[in-house]
Amino acid sequence: MRAVVQRVDGAAVVVDGETVGEIVGQGLCVLVGATHGDTAETAARLARKLWTLRVLHGEKSCSDVGAPLLVVSQFTLYGDASKGRRPTWSAAAPGALAEPLVDEVCAELRALGAHVETGRFGAAMRVSLTNDGPFTVLLDV
Repeated sequence: MRAVVQRVDGAAVVVDGETVGEIVGQGLCVLVGATHGDTAETAARLARKLWTLRVLHGEKSCSDVGAPLLVVSQFTLYGDASKGRRPTWSAAAPGALAEPLVDEVCAELRALGAHVETGRFGAAMRVSLTNDGPFTVLLDV
């Protein structure tokens, strides 16, 4: 699994004019993509990493300060534009595999005690955020 993690001071996801997920204040906005070989264990490892990643102010983690996470599925994280001008998506897991894995990341985070908001899988989402830093890190697990 792959994640783009942004330290934020608020973030939201809107689908068809409706806010479906929102965090206020310090937290993480996490774009998550799955590839073909990912499993529930991969999702659990990513969740543990996100919950304990020390990227908030004062080298704190979400688990240290109870900061919320906004998790948004993003199959385009596995896009490949190395050849030509049109990206290919062949490395991205199909929806039937990816959706349960993204759901598993969220479930594992919640089991660890996190407050998790989400987007809507497969929807045309508008994600807005205030990147705090700016701070962005890439994770591959």
